[in-house]
Amino acid sequence: MPRLISLLPVLSLLSLLVSCVPTPNQGAGNSSERKSYRFAVIPKGTTHEFWKSVHAGARQAAEEAGNVTILWKGPLLENDRNGQISVVEDFVVKQVDGIVLAPLDSQALIDSVLHATETGIPVVIFDSALADENPIVTYVATDNYAGGKLAAETLAAAIGSRGNVILLRYNPGSESTEQREAGFLETLTRQFPEIKVLSSDQYAGTTPESSLEKATEVLEKYRDQVDGIFAVCEPNATGTLGALRELNLTGKVKFIAFDPNGDLIDGLQKGHVQGIVLQDPVTMGYQAVKQMLAHLEGKPVEKRIKTGEFVATPENMNQPDMQKLLHPPQVD
Repeated sequence: MPRLISLLPVLSLLSLLVSCVPTPNQGAGNSSERKSYRFAVIPKGTTHEFWKSVHAGARQAAEEAGNVTILWKGPLLENDRNGQISVVEDFVVKQVDGIVLAPLDSQALIDSVLHATETGIPVVIFDSALADENPIVTYVATDNYAGGKLAAETLAAAIGSRGNVILLRYNPGSESTEQREAGFLETLTRQFPEIKVLSSDQYAGTTPESSLEKATEVLEKYRDQVDGIFAVCEPNATGTLGALRELNLTGKVKFIAFDPNGDLIDGLQKGHVQGIVLQDPVTMGYQAVKQMLAHLEGKPVEKRIKTGEFVATPENMNQPDMQKLLHPPQVD
């Protein structure tokens, strides 16, 4: 009996040590023990303010997660299909854990996305859809058709629901802007029979400079007839506003832009711009990264995630919610 009593402290100590050894499921919530991931986040371009705000959202999601590193890289110009394909393929070679991509062409990037998924790298698409959504995890974006509808309704209100308007297109193959264009034209046809579209087949290109040239050309052609104009993205809208100023048509030709920058916001304040359709690029970048992480951690992910669309006007632009969307944070 004395020998058994003397062993009791030893047995108690062994029991305590065994209880302290973690089981495979213990510590799962500890970020220091979670797997670390590298996500390639690839925008359509890197110069426009919209992408800088997407970058801010992606970085915020990574910082919150604590186990994600963002590798941000995209082509300089938004018409450089081969450049974006090269970026995707380079990240496939580097075997990143996930690719978060805004394809600048709905068809041209399909093969690269398939290549990534075949090598075991999941892909989340954001901003602009891919023509084949079968291989992707999810699509995170504005409802761009609804954004085009908002533009049509805002322009119609500005010109009294009658008159002549122009649509300036962006770039062939860009699914997001094609949806905006379709939403704008179809809404005018359905809801505003007294509005005539003078021109809807002109592509303004991917830079403010090309847009200034094309907008000037079209506005000069129709300057005695046109009552309103819609430009479907930030670089196009910047060039269009420049053309309206150069031709002394600001205020006379009502103008709806899509996506803000400092010049367009200034135009909204001065009455040179009657509306800016707004996305939420920070939420878009944030959700794209968050959904990729959820997928890799085995959590359910919806196939489509909408991030909202809004319109700022001279009347509502100073409301707090609009100010946040007009001045989203950016990463330079």
